[in-house]
Amino acid sequence: MPTWTHIPIMAGEIAEMILTNPNGTYMDGTLGLGGHTRYFLTKLDSKAAVFGFDKDEQALQMARQNISDVRLKTFHASYIQAPELLKTQGVEHVDGILLDLGLSSYQLDNPERGFSILNNGPLDMRFDLQNSLTAAVIVNTWPLEELIRILTDYGEERRAEPIALAMMRARKDKPFTTTQELAKLIETVVPRRGKNHPATQTFQALRIACNGELEAVEQGVRVLPELLKPGGRMAVLTFHSLEDRIVKNTFKKLAQSGTWRLVNKHALVPTYDEVRQNRRARSAKLRVIERVS
Repeated sequence: MPTWTHIPIMAGEIAEMILTNPNGTYMDGTLGLGGHTRYFLTKLDSKAAVFGFDKDEQALQMARQNISDVRLKTFHASYIQAPELLKTQGVEHVDGILLDLGLSSYQLDNPERGFSILNNGPLDMRFDLQNSLTAAVIVNTWPLEELIRILTDYGEERRAEPIALAMMRARKDKPFTTTQELAKLIETVVPRRGKNHPATQTFQALRIACNGELEAVEQGVRVLPELLKPGGRMAVLTFHSLEDRIVKNTFKKLAQSGTWRLVNKHALVPTYDEVRQNRRARSAKLRVIERVS
């Protein structure tokens, strides 16, 4: 398996905000290649424990290689399954939770996973390879109305209808199998403006639909704060407005209940220096909530 690196975004800020107990129990709901957790473990004492969850089994394997530490236990599962899986470990509550909702460099840069617009690969986009729903299935079989809906709702694509119509016409002659086939089609429909590829928003929409991302975020930020001990904190890193809106509104409602409080009323963003060193940090927003009772 190739060696991939992933630079954890805002690792120092997140550690400072959620690692409230050096010997505490923590949950990384989106372990990825383990960048954040590896950093956290350097700040935690010997009795601390971190439970890492990820739907991507290949990423989990690399995280285990990257972090050789008995304090980490991993699960091939979505973070929304964490409450029941933690109970099997005798854990009812934790001191801190992290959800990093961005793609890892491994997923973005590995053509075989089908997330990349620039590198040709199978039209896949699944986090969990056991999932039967691929981007190819969506593009080749879903009806026009559903294609328009996901492009509009998940991709915020203004040209959703002409893109969907072009997909419908093209797939009659030959089903889409690769990322480049789809990207080149979209280039004939959407004019190139600025630095982003014309297919960027379509690829985002397909990825979100494939993996049920927004549904998971909605459930996760509603349910996971219940796992926190009093004084415990949950941090969420988002990378587009759809996710951030869900987190912002859900955290606001939780804070209004009096049981939780917003640690930062406004989203925090990476420093200029971090963005300069890691371009993928540029759209990150961090929100943190604390359980007070």
